[in-house]
Parts: sequence; C-alpha cells; structure tokens
Amino acid sequence: MANSEDMKVDLSGGYYDAGDNVKFNFPMAFTTTMLSWSTIEYGKRFGPQMKEARVAIRYTTDYLLKCATATPGRLYVGVGDPNADHKCWERPEDMDTVRTVYYVSSNNPGSDVAAETAAALAAASIVFRKVDPTYSKLLLITSQKVYQFALQYQGSYSNSLGSAVCPFYCSYSGFKDELLWGAAWLFRATNSIYYYNLVKSLGADDQPDIFSWDNKYAGAHVLLSRRALLNGDKNFDQYRQEADNFMCKILPNSPSSTTQYTQGGLMFKLPDSNLQYVTSITFLLTTYSKYMSATKHTFNCGGVLVTPNTLRSIAKRQANYILGKNPLGMSYMVGYGQNYPKRIHHRGSSLPSLAAHPQTIGCDGGFNPFFHSFNPNPNILVGAIVGGPNQNDGFPDNRDDYSHSEPATYINGAFVGPLAYFSGTN
Repeated sequence: MANSEDMKVDLSGGYYDAGDNVKFNFPMAFTTTMLSWSTIEYGKRFGPQMKEARVAIRYTTDYLLKCATATPGRLYVGVGDPNADHKCWERPEDMDTVRTVYYVSSNNPGSDVAAETAAALAAASIVFRKVDPTYSKLLLITSQKVYQFALQYQGSYSNSLGSAVCPFYCSYSGFKDELLWGAAWLFRATNSIYYYNLVKSLGADDQPDIFSWDNKYAGAHVLLSRRALLNGDKNFDQYRQEADNFMCKILPNSPSSTTQYTQGGLMFKLPDSNLQYVTSITFLLTTYSKYMSATKHTFNCGGVLVTPNTLRSIAKRQANYILGKNPLGMSYMVGYGQNYPKRIHHRGSSLPSLAAHPQTIGCDGGFNPFFHSFNPNPNILVGAIVGGPNQNDGFPDNRDDYSHSEPATYINGAFVGPLAYFSGTN
C-alpha cells in the first residue's frame, strides 16, 4: 500500500464501480469477465452493439494491463482512498480526494483479486482473438502471469489491504472460488492440460446458491459444464451435476430451493443491492438453458423435471421485472420506459454538469443543496441499473438510500447477455 506521489505510476482508465469516485479492481474485473462472457456467448445477437461491447471491455482491460505490468512484482488493485472519498459528494471533474494507489505483492498477497483479474484478461482474450490477435495474445500472456502470482502467493486481499477494501469489497467468500474461476477461464482460453489439471485439483468446492463479484463458484460450474454438455466430455460431468444442483437451489418450485421470491416475482437474495444477484444469476439461467437446449439435456430437482424452458421462463420473468413488469410499474434501468429511478445515488448524475455550473463544487459542497434535495437528478445516467426494490417490491427512490438507489457496473455487466439473448427471441 503506498501513495501515488512517490510511485509516479500511470493508472488512468478503468471504471468507478458505482456512484463513487474510487476504482476497486475486484468488482471492476468481475464486471469485465461478465461482459466478456456475454460477448462470447451472445455476441451474434449484439448486432451493431458488438463494437460498443469491445470498446467497453477494452476500456478496463487496458487499465488492468497497466495494473499488472506497471511495477514488477506488484499488481495494483485500487485507486483512491475509499474512506476519504465516501465523505465527499463531488463531481469526478472536481475530484480533489487523495488518489492513493493500493497493490498486492508476494509479501501482501491477494489471490482473489489477482485470479479475478486473470479471469477478466483471459475472457477478454477470447473476445479479441479474431479482431485483434496481437492484443488478444497480450491479454492471455498477462492473464497467465497474474494467475501464477495468485496461485503461488496465496492469501486474501482483504487481509493484506484491510480498510482500503473492507467493508466495501471485502472478499467474504475467500479466494478458492476465484482460483477455480480463473483456472476455468484460462482453460477455456487455452484448452491447455495444465489448466485442466488445475481446475480438477481445485474441485470439491462449495455449492452456493448465489453468484456475484464475491462468490464465483456457480459461474465456474456453469462455465465448465459446457464441456460436458456441448462436447460430451465425461471428465466434466461433475460440473454439469453441480450446475444442475445450483439451478435446483434457484428455481421457485424446486424442493431444494433456497431462493426467496417477492410477491411480484423478483428473485430476492440479499437486502443490499439485490439486483446484482438477480442479473448475475439470470445470466447463468439463460446460459445454462442454452447449453441444455443444444443437447436436449433435462434434469430433476427431486420430483420436478427441469427443461431448458423452465430456466428460460424464470430468467425472462426476472428480465421483465427489472424493465418494468412489476407491481410498481417501475423500470429499474434508468432512462428506460416512462417510470424509472429519478434520484439515484451517483455523484455525476446528481450534481449539475460543468456546463450548467462551471464553478468548482468541493468535497462538502455537493451535499447541500444537491445530495439532500428531493429534486430529480439533473443528469440521466441512461441504461444504469440500480440496486433495486426491497423484498416487498417497494422502492423509495431516495438518493441517500444507497442499498436500493445506487447503480453499479457489475449489475449491468451481467445483464447484457440475457438482454441480448431475449432480444433475439420472441
């Protein structure tokens, strides 16, 4: 952990994770992995958006490449002191908070953030393989190096970086899930026996009923199940079985379901920013349904028969709910439909633009009159999906209610695939 003044390191680029002005690489890399997976799985349905998707992915991978190569022996994993940043409400253009840079190294390991970074670079290398082979190779080589680092120096970045990442993006599920996920993506990108063996050695893992920037097991199982379903490779049957089991925990009518649904039909996992789990799990539902369809695979949850269509209809219900088919008739995607969140918890959206207000708005200047006002945000963050409604399908649309009103890249990143999937079907 060090300050950028004595470092002189260029870490420009990348995305802020949500409504703040901090770059947290752990969720940023996951967003990139999911956007890449969406592009790999559903790119044929992107049409003219394919170019946009590549631009969005490359905006992070360029940044992650810098983080991985700027200083030998270090992987930079964040920019900006989150504790200082969260005390301010100011536009990115006026930002005057300290831009501390944070890194992991062999002495202060971060296998979770490193393996997720490796997953993002490996997945993106597949996206660019045909259109930019040189860039694709660079991504893959860097991914392999970063993964080796994650494997060789094992430890959680939460322990190494403490309050710089916790409680914001603390790695609650540990780093074993990222090691599996990273190896699964490197196997997908290289087809190499080395990563196959790694995947096998990292097996015998958790069977969660969630999928998120923190917990990757379910995603890894679905990704690996593809080999069993599409290639008929018996060596991957265990992952197909694990993917089946995951779906049984999600489906509402399954005897082994551990998933709550609201009265209005929304999957409800956790009270804070619930839609992130909905979009990520919906991605797994459509993708597994797609793999199942290709081979006419069905399975049972107890006495309940599950077909590709079972998964598809649950996924479609979630997508429709997010876009406005819900008890409030509220689209949780900003700018979509007539009725959407107007007071989102997002600095750039809630503060006047430079054109409207050329004077600087300092760290405290943004709270009154802007943050605490009941006026709608002056700048509409078109396309952003917020944290979403509560478990009673209610949504206060209140700027300081960040657990429901804050948009985040990883909520959107996972939803691109399902939207492309449904846009191409009636």
